[in-house]
Amino acid sequence: MPPLRLKRYLLTGLLTFLPLWVTVLVFKFVLGLLAGIGAPVIAAFVSALALVAPGVADALNQRWLIFILALLLTLGALYLLGWLANRVIGQRLLEAFDALLQRIPLVQTIYGGTKKLMAVLQNKPGGMQRVVLVDFPRPGMKVVGFVTRTLVEEGSGREMAAVYIPTTPNPTGGYLELVPVDELTPTDWTMDQAMAFIISGGAVSPDTLPSPPRLPGQPP
Repeated sequence: MPPLRLKRYLLTGLLTFLPLWVTVLVFKFVLGLLAGIGAPVIAAFVSALALVAPGVADALNQRWLIFILALLLTLGALYLLGWLANRVIGQRLLEAFDALLQRIPLVQTIYGGTKKLMAVLQNKPGGMQRVVLVDFPRPGMKVVGFVTRTLVEEGSGREMAAVYIPTTPNPTGGYLELVPVDELTPTDWTMDQAMAFIISGGAVSPDTLPSPPRLPGQPP
């Protein structure tokens, strides 16, 4: 086979396999995270079951089976939590749980901050578009960011935005920047479109990008 054709076939195969590989990595990370939550409960259940039914415990004590059972347990618990959160009694229980965590200093900081972040990502901050473009790491280069809140700078009175900039393909890591509001480029993207753009490395995105804001003194 000619070297040029071999190289073309290898490149085509790589480009065909890459989206599947990225998808598997993302699902492996998410499913592993969910299974890790329920794994201690399943492990404790298998250990207790070994005292009364050793044969059944040995049959269940398989790594892949424990992974599936832990995943199903976590998904079931999340479904139950969502169901309770939509009921009056569930809301009261969650409020009592929140009040309890508020009394634990370090836990309150982490839990309260994370909960506020999840809440603000569901709404537009002060009428501002949630998904924006930011100059990063230098002017002329753009990244997708999520506005989490706006602040006012003392002295100048300039309005600033706290922008979370996620990384690709794992959006759970990233950077937090304070950017002047007039330097943000607002978009009409939804959160789903922005997350698809980030996770896919830009392969899945709208066909157009918004134009950058006109700076003071800049000619039209």
